[in-house]
Amino acid sequence: SSYFFISMLVFFFFFFQAEDGIRDAQESRGLGDVDKRQILCCLCGIVIPPNPAAMCASCIRTQVDITEGIPKEGVLHACQFCNRWLQPPSRWIECELESKELLAICLKKLRGLKEVRLVDASFVWTEPHSKRIKTKLTIQKEVLAGTILQQMFQVEFVVQNQACEQCQRVLTGHETWHACVQARQKTSHKRTFFYLEQLILKHKYDQDVLKVQQMPDGLDFFFGHRSQGNKLIEFLGNWSPIKKSESKELVSQDIKSNTYDYKYSFAVEIAPICKDDLLFLPTKLCTALGGATPLQLCTKVGNTLHLIDFWALKISEINATQYFRYNFPPLLSAARLVEYTIMDVNPLGVETSKWALAELDLVRSDELGSGNLKPVSYTHLTLPTKRIV
Repeated sequence: SSYFFISMLVFFFFFFQAEDGIRDAQESRGLGDVDKRQILCCLCGIVIPPNPAAMCASCIRTQVDITEGIPKEGVLHACQFCNRWLQPPSRWIECELESKELLAICLKKLRGLKEVRLVDASFVWTEPHSKRIKTKLTIQKEVLAGTILQQMFQVEFVVQNQACEQCQRVLTGHETWHACVQARQKTSHKRTFFYLEQLILKHKYDQDVLKVQQMPDGLDFFFGHRSQGNKLIEFLGNWSPIKKSESKELVSQDIKSNTYDYKYSFAVEIAPICKDDLLFLPTKLCTALGGATPLQLCTKVGNTLHLIDFWALKISEINATQYFRYNFPPLLSAARLVEYTIMDVNPLGVETSKWALAELDLVRSDELGSGNLKPVSYTHLTLPTKRIV
């Protein structure tokens, strides 16, 4: 009985100790009061949420530097004459200060960014005349058993003046070219050629041109590299039917090192067909188009010629190979168009999704009100005419 009484005392002692710990709030007395969902940092001993590294963020930063291997300084080369920046290895790009193009050049100068995750990049303001450009980068990297660490740092670039290749040729008087694109369109009215000029300026294909020389039937474009000339020829072929021929001339050679220096010339002939030109197709071409009528009208000029048979309202296309195989000139050009005023429209019932055949009563605009007889015309322009009216 005495043994049972002692065991009952021990049981009640532990029971009251537990109840007392839950009921009363007391100050921290050491490791016993740490929450089971938290741990202590293995270096500084503060209470932190559990993580694979068992260290707080401050201690991880002191132990690991994720910016190691990324240079904190760099050099940028800018041409002081044309305000272009060097993009390695040899390309010069025109960009303004604190632009996204210049930021891309700065990031490509930094080695080691492929081993981390770039979160953010921005410029830090500096004096324009200081020849210094500062960028602020934020990166992330996985360290110490799956722990992701984020760090922010700055990189300073020194701007050095260096004349680009084009400016060097102008300053030294040695404007040497290695590729010449001779674009020609043999027609009295060069509507397609003028349109291509606007496209070249719009898409900035004139940036690599050393000089442009005007010729009787077109223009000569001079480039410093052969690839730049091929790039312009490919662009012209996407917007008009062309025929290309190439030749090269040996400038110099080094037998010991087996190197040769050539000048390349590209002759590009643009099809003389323009929009709104009246065409008379050869017989073999009409057969190849599925028995189309010879008299056709050009409605659009692209990498193919878009034609319409304005009697049957059938659409057909001629690519560059088909055209230069027969190489026929336009029957009448758009330069000989005369303005008429529509007096009356009589639909004939033949329609497509875009065109409709109709009979029109016309009178020349310069003879309007003179009382002359009104000529009758059959046309495919009825649907656009209805929208205008």
